[in-house]
Amino acid sequence: MALRQAQGRLLRAMGPSLSRLREREMVVASRAIKEAFREADMGVRRRAVLAGSVAATLGAPAIVAAQGTAWPHGAIRFVVPFPPGGSTDPITRIIQAKLIELNGWNVVVDNKPGGTGVVGAAIAAKAPPDGQTWLFVFDSHVLNPLWTPNLPYRDAELMPVMQIGRSAQGIAAYPTRPYKSFAEVITAAKASPGTISVGALAASLAQIYLAFLQKENGFQVNTIPYKGGGPLFQDALGGVVDVSISSLANMMPHVRAGKLKLIGVTGEKRSALAPDTPTLAEQGVKAPPSYAWWGVYAPAGTPAPIVARMHEAITKAVRTADVTQKFVEQFDMEVVLSAPDAFAALVRQEQELWGKVIRDNNLKPE
Repeated sequence: MALRQAQGRLLRAMGPSLSRLREREMVVASRAIKEAFREADMGVRRRAVLAGSVAATLGAPAIVAAQGTAWPHGAIRFVVPFPPGGSTDPITRIIQAKLIELNGWNVVVDNKPGGTGVVGAAIAAKAPPDGQTWLFVFDSHVLNPLWTPNLPYRDAELMPVMQIGRSAQGIAAYPTRPYKSFAEVITAAKASPGTISVGALAASLAQIYLAFLQKENGFQVNTIPYKGGGPLFQDALGGVVDVSISSLANMMPHVRAGKLKLIGVTGEKRSALAPDTPTLAEQGVKAPPSYAWWGVYAPAGTPAPIVARMHEAITKAVRTADVTQKFVEQFDMEVVLSAPDAFAALVRQEQELWGKVIRDNNLKPE
């Protein structure tokens, strides 16, 4: 009883915002909580500590959410802006299953494909910032504002939560083509500019990176942009294009089956999935490391305590041995689990770097 009375005093003292706090009543409320501690058992003691600490730092609007009694409420929605398949969808579903297992939450995956992720991102951006909606993205998300002048949402309507992980991209040739390395592709392209065809997803990091490689290394290929991974690999496996570039996560099943020949990887070091394939740097190609990556966003304004809880929950889920193993074996993923500010910095860096490449090469998404 004493604890309830003390918490009531604290909340009345806080009022609707911190700007209306009355110092004297806060002092009285704090003293009352201390008195209540002497009478409380350990469970009540935890709730009192939480109420006091949140009151001092977050204010009344966040106290219920921070106590965890109001969130999550109902189903948590993970919006995936791509259809089932690919890499973003299964990565999200692996995390979904582990969160359900560890926390007992009701988590649903909601696929909203269209416009290289624009449709799903817009849906998440317009969702209430109550912690019930989260957006799982591929690296193409940060490129959309660079390609699309009239997005149905603003970047500021989504807040970066975390980078889950990253994977180097792979460059592969059709098995009957003579190239044993990407350096050999460059040599052939210099001898006969524009005759070698290279397939890449339209409006993707792969397409931009390929343009960067050509300018930095002085060669020219015939870039063929594709609207989806399905059409890209259909032509790559059929020999319609000589070379293709994509994330290793999507490419390796075809390499293992002998249907494509891996001739280079774009990471800082060789991939554990293909230890015999040299990096571009090892081949003497002028190129910075490049990675496909996956991340999580929330609607802007989602309370910080809720973001922190979801970040902690996803981190714990991904760090379990079985999930980490799946990510490494299936997606060649280097687990990152960055903090929100580090993820935001990565987004800014990539938009600045690749935005310049787009402008310098007058690239178009299709």
